[in-house]
Amino acid sequence: MTTTVTSHRTRPPAQPASLRARRLPWYAAPAIAVAALALSAVIVYGTDIGGPILVVVLGAILYLVGLFAAANAVEGRRSARNRTWSALIHSAFVLAVLPLVSVVWTLVSKGAERFDANFFQTSMNNIGARDANGGAYHAIVGTLEQVGIATVITVPLGVLCAIYIVEYGRGKFAFAIRFFVDVMTGIPSIVSGLFVLAFWVLVVSPWFNDGRPSFSGFAAALALSVLMLPTIVRSTEEMLRLVPAPLREGAYALGVPKWKTILRVVVPTALPGIVTGVMLAIARAAGETAPVLLVAGGGAAINTNPFENNQSSLSLFVYQQAGDASKYAPARAWTAALTLVALVLILTIAAKLLARRNRLSR
Repeated sequence: MTTTVTSHRTRPPAQPASLRARRLPWYAAPAIAVAALALSAVIVYGTDIGGPILVVVLGAILYLVGLFAAANAVEGRRSARNRTWSALIHSAFVLAVLPLVSVVWTLVSKGAERFDANFFQTSMNNIGARDANGGAYHAIVGTLEQVGIATVITVPLGVLCAIYIVEYGRGKFAFAIRFFVDVMTGIPSIVSGLFVLAFWVLVVSPWFNDGRPSFSGFAAALALSVLMLPTIVRSTEEMLRLVPAPLREGAYALGVPKWKTILRVVVPTALPGIVTGVMLAIARAAGETAPVLLVAGGGAAINTNPFENNQSSLSLFVYQQAGDASKYAPARAWTAALTLVALVLILTIAAKLLARRNRLSR
C-alpha cells in the first residue's frame, strides 16, 4: 500500500513594506538654510531695519523653525527635536569659533606688514616718529627672560603645593591653602604689580643699588609669579585628583614608598594636564602689561640683564606703540601682538610634545 505524503511549503512571514523610517534627503538642510537666509535678507533689507548681522541672526532663527517643521512633517516629532537641538549645538560651536578665527585673521593680516628681519633684529632706541624702522628685539628678550624666570620660580612651588594638598593635606591647614589659592586666582594683575613695587622695588632693591630703588626685569618676573601660582596650583590639583586610585594602591602593594609613588606614578600620569595648566599660566603672564609697566618701567634699549635697569616686554611694547602718535606705530603694535601669540603657540606645542613623550606608558 502506497502512502502519499503531501508536503506543504512554509510560507515566509509577511514583511513590512519598508524597514526604514522616512528621512529627509541630504540636501534638505542646506536648502532650508539658503531659503532662510534669502527670506531673512528680504525681510531685513525690505523693511530697512538692520544690516548683515541681523540678516544672519534672523536667518538662523528661520532655519531652525524651518528645519523643525520639515523634520516634523517627514520624520516625526522626536526626530525633529533631535535635529533642532543638533543644529543649536552646531550653531553654538560656530559662534564660539568665529571670534577666534576673527582674531587670528586680524593678527595675521595686520601683523604681516612689519614681520621682517628689521623688526626682530633692532630695538626702538633712537627711533623717531618719522622713522619707519625700529623693532621689538628688546621686548622679545624681556618677555623671554621675565616669563622664563617666573616659570622657574612658580612651577616647582605650584606643583609641590598641589601635591601636598592632594596627597598629604588634611584638616584646617589644607583648607586654608585652598581658600587663599582661590582668593589669589581673582587678584587683578595691577594688584600683584603694586605688591612687588611696594615690597621688592621700594624696600629690597635699595639694598643692592646704593640705597636707591631700581626697576628690573626680575621684579616683573616676581609680579608675574604671583599671577601664575594660583593657576598652576589649581590645575595641577585637579589633574592629580583624576589619577585613578588603583594606580596608587598597586604601587603601595608592591612596597613602593609614597614619595616614590607620587614621583614615578602619579605625576607622570597627570603630566599632560599639568603641562596644560602651566602653559595657560605662561600665556597669561606673557600677556600682562600692568605689572611690567609698574616694576620694570619699560624702555627702548636692549637690556639682557634682568636684574638691573629698565626692561620692556612684548605686551608693554604693544601698549606703548598702540598709543604712539607715529603713523608707523600701529604696524609695529600688530606685529608685536602676532609675535606674542606665535611665541605662546610655539611654547605650547613644544611642551605638549615633551609631555606626551615622557608620560607614563599605559
